[in-house]
Amino acid sequence: MFSDLSTAMLLGIFAACAVGILLGGLRMTGQADQIADRTGLGEALVGGVLLGAATSLSGSIVSLTAALDGRASLAFSNGIGGIAAQTAFLALADILHRKVNLEHAAADLSNVFQGALLMLMLALPLFALTGPDVSVLGVHPVSILLVAIYVGGVIATRRIREEPMWRPVKTRDTRPDEPEPENGKGPSTPLLFASFIALMLMMGTIGWVIAQIAETLTDRFDLSASVVGALMTAVVTSLPELVTTLAAVRRGALQLAVGGIIGGNTFDTLFLTISDVGYREGSLYHAIGPDDLYWLAVGLIMTAVLTLGQLYRQREGPAGIGLESAAMLGVYAVAIALPLLVGGSGA
Repeated sequence: MFSDLSTAMLLGIFAACAVGILLGGLRMTGQADQIADRTGLGEALVGGVLLGAATSLSGSIVSLTAALDGRASLAFSNGIGGIAAQTAFLALADILHRKVNLEHAAADLSNVFQGALLMLMLALPLFALTGPDVSVLGVHPVSILLVAIYVGGVIATRRIREEPMWRPVKTRDTRPDEPEPENGKGPSTPLLFASFIALMLMMGTIGWVIAQIAETLTDRFDLSASVVGALMTAVVTSLPELVTTLAAVRRGALQLAVGGIIGGNTFDTLFLTISDVGYREGSLYHAIGPDDLYWLAVGLIMTAVLTLGQLYRQREGPAGIGLESAAMLGVYAVAIALPLLVGGSGA
C-alpha cells in the first residue's frame, strides 16, 4: 500500500504521524499526573510504568511490524535507539528546569532503582549475542527473562516506594511528590482511564503507519536499517517522551518527568522480546549486526551516567545544568557524529 506512494507523500504522512504523537503525548502527561494523584501510586511509579508503557506503544508496534516482516536490524535498533534518544530528552528537560539540577530536585529512590534495573536489562542482549544461538519455539530464553525481570522490577519499585530502605536527603531544592488538589474539577476516574486508553490505541495505530513508511524508505533508497531504526523511527516514536517530560517539568511534576523517561526506557527493552517473538527466522539477537550493538552500548553508557547523576545529586552545574545532563548530551552527539566522520558501526 505505501510502496505505491511518492516519496513526498510518504514524508508528509511521516510528519503528520510525528505531530499526532506530539499531541497525544502532551495530553497523556496531564492525565498521568492526575492518575498518580488519585490512585496514590506516586509520580515516579505512574511515570515509570503507566506513562512509560503508554508513550512507548507506537515504538513497540514499529518493532513488532519490522520483525514480522523479517527486518531484524530495524526491529532491534528502533527499540534500542529510542532509549538513547529518550535519555537525551531528559537532559533537555534539565535545561528547561533552570532553578536547580533536575536530578537533584527530582530525587526519588524508585527512579534510581529503575535506572539500575534498566542497565541489567540492557546487558542481557549482549549476553544473548555472545552466547550460543539457542531458542525455544523460535524465541531466545533471554527474551523471556526480560519480561520476568521487568515484572519483578515493577513489583519491587512499588515496594520501594511504600517501604523504602534508603531515602534521599531532602534539601531546600528537593521537589517532593505531593498530590495537587483538583477542587472537584476534571473528568471522573473511569473516564480519565478510558481517555488514556484511547490515546494509547491511537499511538499504536500511528506506530504501525510509521513502520510501513520506514520499511518503504529503507528499500527505496537502500538505507541502513540500523540508521533508520536508531535515528529515524526511534526518535519520532520517542517524541511522546520528549513532550511528556518537558510538560511534566513545566507542571512541576519532576518525579513524573524522570520516572517517565527511565520507565519508558525499561519498557522499551521489551521491544526486543516482542521483536524476537515476531521474528520467525530464529533468534533475533543472532540476526543483528555491529551497527545495532553500537546503539545498545550508547544506551547503556547514557543510562549509567544518568543513574550516577541521580546518586551524586549535584545541585548546579557550570553551564546551568547538571554534569550528568551535559555528559548525556555529549555522548549522544558523539554517537551520532562519530560514524559519519570515520565510518563504521552505526553509519
